Amino acid sequence: MVNLLYTEFLKLKRSSMFLISILGSSVAPFIIAVAAYIHQPTPPMTFDELFYEANLYTLLIIGVPLYGVVTAYLYNREYMENTLKNLLTIPVSRIGLILSKMLLLFMWIMMLTMVAWVVTLVLGIITQIDGLNTSLLLQSLKQFIIGGMLVFSLSTPIILVTLVTKNYVPTIIFTVVITLINVMAGNSEHRALFPWYAAGDIANDTLLPTYPPEYSYLSIAATSIIGFISMIVYFKKVDIH
Repeated sequence: MVNLLYTEFLKLKRSSMFLISILGSSVAPFIIAVAAYIHQPTPPMTFDELFYEANLYTLLIIGVPLYGVVTAYLYNREYMENTLKNLLTIPVSRIGLILSKMLLLFMWIMMLTMVAWVVTLVLGIITQIDGLNTSLLLQSLKQFIIGGMLVFSLSTPIILVTLVTKNYVPTIIFTVVITLINVMAGNSEHRALFPWYAAGDIANDTLLPTYPPEYSYLSIAATSIIGFISMIVYFKKVDIH
């Protein structure tokens, strides 16, 4: 497992995807901070609102397709370069390969989450937004981290799509559909049942009273576990050509 993870890091080191993903994770905080500075809403936006909006848009709008591209890159690279069949003859455990990539994906998503939080903080200070204090810093950091962990847990269906289709395009389409549902569910009282939106509400503590909180946690857990079992079963049985 350690050697596999180290190998993944070496491959990532030579790739431009890492820098591109960092730029992508900065989009939501940048747009929100700049829009607040230009339009000067009344009353003025506070740091609390800035962190909330940045986390919400990162999780529901930018994060899903961005993390989907990262997922497709990690799990599709060997297929595209036709090196997977050679890798598995070393021999390398298929389960070990899947889990090492999942561990790298977790670290990558959490790193991008921290980038989004830091960019939000820096832009808020630069644009002189009021309301920053230590308590808010810790609270917002906690919300960003929880959001990143929940979104990672929902990556298993995306991994499954990537493994089955062996192509970037279906994965991107799948994540775009999820994002569109997130947008449409924004004003729905039933949004807590959709796992990707529920992740945003849980992270920001904005769950609606329509359903008990357990329903949201259950929808996320069920999606994650079913996706994980499906991808493991599929990858263990599929023939690698």
